[in-house]
Amino acid sequence: MAVSLLIAFAWFSALAGTVLLDGRHGGVLLPAALVGGWLGARVLAWPLRRLMPAPAPPPSRLDFVGRGCVIRTGRVGPDFGQAEVRAEDGSSAVVQVRQSADDATGAGSVLTSGAYALIYDYDAEGEFFRVIPDLPALL
Repeated sequence: MAVSLLIAFAWFSALAGTVLLDGRHGGVLLPAALVGGWLGARVLAWPLRRLMPAPAPPPSRLDFVGRGCVIRTGRVGPDFGQAEVRAEDGSSAVVQVRQSADDATGAGSVLTSGAYALIYDYDAEGEFFRVIPDLPALL
């Protein structure tokens, strides 16, 4: 939008300058038209910026926390595992997941391929998600 405003104001400045100077001083006219275009675009774009919606925050790995996933590896343990999770926009991603030994023995359910799990935490240092067994209805 700003480039369009710059071009429109520069064109108008060049047109007005040509009429006012009767076609003389053409070497001064081009830089003056560019400066006029920049100033006009700057003055008009500044208040319009407030009317434009703020850009959406970039996607984050934390967006997956609280979502259901489907295990895609043969097993999930404290050191290995992958799962497929769907994002808000419907796209899917394969992410690294881990199930702590306490979760596997306490719940009595070791996660295997095709099982449903719930992502409840993200470990930024290890770059993996922590999961627990879940019901398929929550996906």
